[in-house]
Amino acid sequence: MDTRISRSLACAAVLTAVLGVAGCKDTTIGVEGPGSGGPTSAGSGPVVSNGRAVSPLDNPDGTKTGLAAITSAADKAKARTLINKVATKGRGPKTGYARDKFGSAWMDSAPDVAFARNGCDTRNDVLKRDGDDIKYRSGSTCVLMSMTLDDPYTGKVIHWTKAKATAVQIDHVMPLSYDWQMGAAHWSKDKREEIANDPLNLIPVDGPSNGAKSDSGAASWLPPNKQIRCSYAVRIAQVSLKYELPVTTADKQAMLAQCGG
Repeated sequence: MDTRISRSLACAAVLTAVLGVAGCKDTTIGVEGPGSGGPTSAGSGPVVSNGRAVSPLDNPDGTKTGLAAITSAADKAKARTLINKVATKGRGPKTGYARDKFGSAWMDSAPDVAFARNGCDTRNDVLKRDGDDIKYRSGSTCVLMSMTLDDPYTGKVIHWTKAKATAVQIDHVMPLSYDWQMGAAHWSKDKREEIANDPLNLIPVDGPSNGAKSDSGAASWLPPNKQIRCSYAVRIAQVSLKYELPVTTADKQAMLAQCGG
């Protein structure tokens, strides 16, 4: 081959490679860079993951990390089978509901739930379960001062510090006031304390997203990150079945829809 042609082709290949890289969309999302105003939004794009998150189908007691996406057809079929077991009924009145009816917030003494009576409150237990790069308060092996969280609800990576504690909030997957309206008003105090502190019902998430959810069921609110919605529906079903707590018909239909039902 002519030397000049060879050199031209080589230059063209290099130029193409450079332009190709320059023109590619950055698929790294949710990373809070230096000097940024906060974590970036993931929308429905790929989720940044530390690789530790576990599918709810493989985490029936909620003691393992995070909420990994359910993606395969076989797993979505398993998810629908589980959701179909959930009972339904109409949502009752909120009369008489108060947070303290479910015990003091983040108590360590709730009966019959994982992590209870380990000397660390429920909030710190689930932060530790799902967080990375954890740093504790001096002299403590319980109280977290900072961590990194792969938030399943938004796909953000949140760099959290206790100084800005509300940036990460603990979501009750089945909200307590919803539980009250669906039957918990008639439960014993012990059972209400259980569902309020059960790691199966608790996920550390982006604070504003948790605030937007409020006490909504699946028909009214779903995580912004579409990839995680089937997993979210499964986790609702797991809590519902464990506590024999029904959901509304609309909520069940919405749950099934997230898993292809």
